[in-house]
Amino acid sequence: MGKYDALFQPMKISNVEVKNRFAMMPMGIHSARLVNPDGSFSDDGIRYYERIAEGGVGLIITSAITVQGRFDNSKGSHSSLDHAGPEYIEQSKRLTERIHKAGAKIFLQLSGGSGRTLPMQVAEGEPIAASDDMPNVWDPHVKHRGLTREEIQFYIDSFGHGAKLAKEAGFDGVEIHAIHEGYLIDQFTIAFFNRRMDEYGGNLEGRLLFPKKIVEVIKQECGEDFPVSVRFSVRSMIKDFNSGALPGEEFIEAGRDLEEGIQVAKLLEAYGYDMLNGDNGTYDSWWYPHPPVYMPEGCNLAECAEVQKHVSIPVICAGRMEKPELALDAVKSGKVTGIGIARQFLADPDYCNKLREENADDIRPCIACHEGCLKRIFKGQDMCCALNPSVCREDAYTLKPAETKKKVMIIGGGIGGMEAARVSALRGHKVSLYEKKDQLGGMFIAASAMSFKESDKRLIRWYARQMEKLSVDVHMNTEVTDEIIRDADPDVIFQATGSSPRTLDLPGAENDYVMSAVEALNSPEKVKGKIVVIGGGLTGIEIAYDHAKNGEDVTVIEAMDRVLNVDIAAANLLYLKEAVGHYGIKTVTGAAISSLQDGRVTFSADGEEKSVPADTVIVSIGYDSTPPIHVEGKEVYTIGDAGRVSNLLGAVWSAYETAMNV
Repeated sequence: MGKYDALFQPMKISNVEVKNRFAMMPMGIHSARLVNPDGSFSDDGIRYYERIAEGGVGLIITSAITVQGRFDNSKGSHSSLDHAGPEYIEQSKRLTERIHKAGAKIFLQLSGGSGRTLPMQVAEGEPIAASDDMPNVWDPHVKHRGLTREEIQFYIDSFGHGAKLAKEAGFDGVEIHAIHEGYLIDQFTIAFFNRRMDEYGGNLEGRLLFPKKIVEVIKQECGEDFPVSVRFSVRSMIKDFNSGALPGEEFIEAGRDLEEGIQVAKLLEAYGYDMLNGDNGTYDSWWYPHPPVYMPEGCNLAECAEVQKHVSIPVICAGRMEKPELALDAVKSGKVTGIGIARQFLADPDYCNKLREENADDIRPCIACHEGCLKRIFKGQDMCCALNPSVCREDAYTLKPAETKKKVMIIGGGIGGMEAARVSALRGHKVSLYEKKDQLGGMFIAASAMSFKESDKRLIRWYARQMEKLSVDVHMNTEVTDEIIRDADPDVIFQATGSSPRTLDLPGAENDYVMSAVEALNSPEKVKGKIVVIGGGLTGIEIAYDHAKNGEDVTVIEAMDRVLNVDIAAANLLYLKEAVGHYGIKTVTGAAISSLQDGRVTFSADGEEKSVPADTVIVSIGYDSTPPIHVEGKEVYTIGDAGRVSNLLGAVWSAYETAMNV
């Protein structure tokens, strides 16, 4: 018996048998390169799903396709199924045939669209929702009108048509993006969003009439044995419009609570749904359906497990479920039937195969950063992954053996340096890596030190393991000199020397209690008493959050007019903003600091000179690139922060894209 055998037992969804307990969760890939105007997936979109299927997953649930574009009021509605014709069937058959050849099953996710969750910058026409006067999530000043009965019926008929097309195209089933995340149909099911007085409002059965009629029409069109899953957020986790609860917070549920979630699950089974694809949350508490690194692993498991006790159909649990031991216990103990994985398949498409072969240490971990996936989707860019630049561009970014094998020297053992070493070694080059310190990881060692960044620590271990597996010649505690370069005589040099923290040239900056963010993270024992963080960017707020959630007194002082004036994914940003208030982190903005003396931070703000007491001052004001080493007569590439201070995506992508062509 293998350690993870329980995860590789088949499961049944209606009459469809899935070979293991893993389901790929829907992730939006609606760029023009990946989805055709008729709603079918392009050749690149097909290759993306095929690559995941080759990695061993049992069930793929595609990204959502809207069933109609008449009422969703989105400029991006080019991919709705009411545009589908014969070409849609032909292209979709290519997709389903390839997925079946790889041994997986595939469901098409059908969606009713956004409702009040539609970003107004992509909206046109009159915004819709379940009820009149519903505030838009992104711009609460915008109010949505409720759908008419005739419009609801149009949606219902469109779901039936879309499912019929899916069956004809070879999909094994469909999933209804319905009672999930506060999208349009979910807005009907939650009393807080549904103020209707007709048959589609009122009591629970009335609020569920829309999804009830959807599954009924699909069964009529496609047959009782055609599987219909439903994406299902068990609890809403909201306190009010645009106000969500944090994990462990005591609050009064304004949306769907656990008791009602169980009632809904039982009714959905009675209506004819064949699987519940579960998590928690709405756009008002977006960190549950799209959990950033700050959310605990398995953040939705308790609610999904409670639902599984009350239904006989399979329940899938999604939401940071990728840790093998967590997934194994959830299935082996019967808490849920299957495991929903999303971003982890972007970071490592071979997750399932590696787990089945008991090579869990070789799985490149998802670090829940949202940089390559969710953030890019909301910018209208192709979905990808911060750690795996080849996702959604599998053919263009396939690593090919180097035509000429070279001696490659990597200067710097951070993430960028190790990625350059990994890619170079995979292509057949002879690689040597030089790190001046006694540990691989570079600046990411400090970044991974926060209590909620266990997956970051796993990433460093994964890279170190790849160096060993690929026989990279690693030289620790070695600062590269001209003599070392002469002796090594490389053909190619990658300068991956990273960056260093900026400092403050102010009275008192030399005090022992004044330290950089890197020093504070690497030496937590030095951080004590009243903490003042100078700099309200991402790192500064993360440090403040990590201490404040333990009850420590934290003040953040920022020169700009607001903290978190940073370019990060919305789910991460919304969580941190909620956390700043919930944990009582004091913030001062528009401040010019003048002194760090005598146990106080003195600054001017709002035309006044002020000060706050400080037992520890943490300076988090950014980083500067390390000066490059000048080498004559060699092929030299500068990557990562050494070239331009960026983030992890910037380091990995610059290393990969350079090394793949050397």
